[in-house]
This record gives sequence, C-alpha cells and structure tokens, in this order.
Amino acid sequence: MINKTDEYWMTFALKEAEKSMEKGEMPVGAIILHSNKIVGKGYNLRETLKDPTAHAEILAITSAAASLNSWRLEDCTLYVTLEPCPMCAGAILNARIPRVVFGSYDKAAGMCGSVENLCDQNLLNHRALVKGGVMEEQCKSLIEAFFQSMRKSNSNIENTS
Repeated sequence: MINKTDEYWMTFALKEAEKSMEKGEMPVGAIILHSNKIVGKGYNLRETLKDPTAHAEILAITSAAASLNSWRLEDCTLYVTLEPCPMCAGAILNARIPRVVFGSYDKAAGMCGSVENLCDQNLLNHRALVKGGVMEEQCKSLIEAFFQSMRKSNSNIENTS
C-alpha cells in the first residue's frame, strides 16, 4: 500500500543522499521527523570524515538529539534511503526511535528485514516498527548510478596506467 506521507518525507532523505553523492560518497541520506517537522538530517560521510561510524542514520540521530535536547527520540520517525546496517539498527534502538521507513533493501547487510530484523527482536528491550521499499526504485537507482560512476572512474584510471 502506497503511503503518500511516507513518500513525501522520503524525498527529503533522497535530497540528503544526493549531497553525499556530490561528495563522492555512497549516496545514503536520512532525516528524522518529530511532530511533522524535520529535527535531524544526515548523509553518508565515511570517506570524507575517515570515520566508519559516519553513516547517514548516525549523523541524523546525533542531529535530532541535539535539536530536541534529548538522546531519547521516542516520538520520532527515521526516514533513510537504504536499509540500516547492524550498527545503525543498534543506534536506532538505543535512541528509542519507534518507527523506521527505508527505501532500498540491502541484501548484504540490511538489519531491518533483509538479513535479519534487529529492530524486532524478542531478546532486546526496545523495538521499532519497520517499513521498507518506500520509493525503492528512486533510492536504488541513486546507489546504482554511484557504483556505475565508480566503475567507470576505476576503468579510466586503469586505462591510463
């Protein structure tokens, strides 16, 4: 079922993903919504910051926590263009974010349903409702365009060596 509200907010996460692509980063973007207002934003900056934790979700969580002056993001929704990895799913639970909406599935490392659903484990003390596949084609095509660009760039380097 298509939810126009989720699609509307996902467009803002896609804008964040485009910022990371402009920096030569894998294009993943995230926003955090509270009371129909964006309180946190982030995009992938791992290469730029030389920081393995600089994922879009982590940066958006940090931004939202500062904006709301609380690490508990209990009344928030996270929108992210790529299914969260194990680290990000853990941060989502630690931040008490109750709802996650993502675009493209990550069959290799996705922890919101693809490989496992860390956000819905009976063994953990917190859970998050997860909805995947929102604007999936747009989110996936941005990532595919990035990797095509990387392959083309690498083949140009190899051809000039």
